[in-house]
Amino acid sequence: MDILETDAYDKRRRRNMSCALFLSLLPFFLSSALYFYLWTPDSVPSVVSAGVKAAPTLLLAMVVLSWNGGQSVLGVAGGLIFSAVGDCCLVWPELFIHGMGAFAVAHLLYSVTFLSSRYATYSSSSSSLNRFLHLVLVIVGGAFYIYLFPFLQKTPNSDLLTPGVGIYFILITVMAALAVRTRHVATLLGSLIFMVSDASLALQVFKVLPPIEHGQIVVMVTYYLAQLLIAVGDIKAAQDKDDFSKWKRS
Repeated sequence: MDILETDAYDKRRRRNMSCALFLSLLPFFLSSALYFYLWTPDSVPSVVSAGVKAAPTLLLAMVVLSWNGGQSVLGVAGGLIFSAVGDCCLVWPELFIHGMGAFAVAHLLYSVTFLSSRYATYSSSSSSLNRFLHLVLVIVGGAFYIYLFPFLQKTPNSDLLTPGVGIYFILITVMAALAVRTRHVATLLGSLIFMVSDASLALQVFKVLPPIEHGQIVVMVTYYLAQLLIAVGDIKAAQDKDDFSKWKRS
């Protein structure tokens, strides 16, 4: 095939892939819509409400597994599974620390994935910009934790929660910083939106702000969007790597 035919073939294949990916994500969209329709946070904590909340994240994990294979269990798919565990735990307020631990493991798995060869590293010409973005993330994450610190001290289990939240913020900040190096827009946006979602949750859980109308909706919309973008970014990264490998062999 000449260059024009190859270009047309690549565009057609990418279009078909996008359609197939959208179709595979339909269960996620439907389960997310069901969650907001039922709005389980206003109900008594139960196994059913936990299942409804965790279903979209579990379905995303299945999509990543179906596209990227079993090795993604130790990457983004595994992170999504631990996130679903965290979703279930947070339904019961007394399991908040357990949920935070599950999400901490998820961020570790995301971070490991962003360091893998699947994701391209940035070039030296953009290293200054990336170092600047890393610095901004560290400053923002650190400043937010310092702002949160006095409110954490007022919690009943502050001796455990205060350092735990600090460690958690370190992990999510590292995850977002590593997302910068991937050069994948979906991955980066997903990581940053995840930070926004967690910050919104922290402001409400630790009573930093007075009760916010629709505050929980903001948390969950940003949370599901973040997980969706991270999952799609991982699938796209795997496909781009396969395309590059085929191009090198041709």
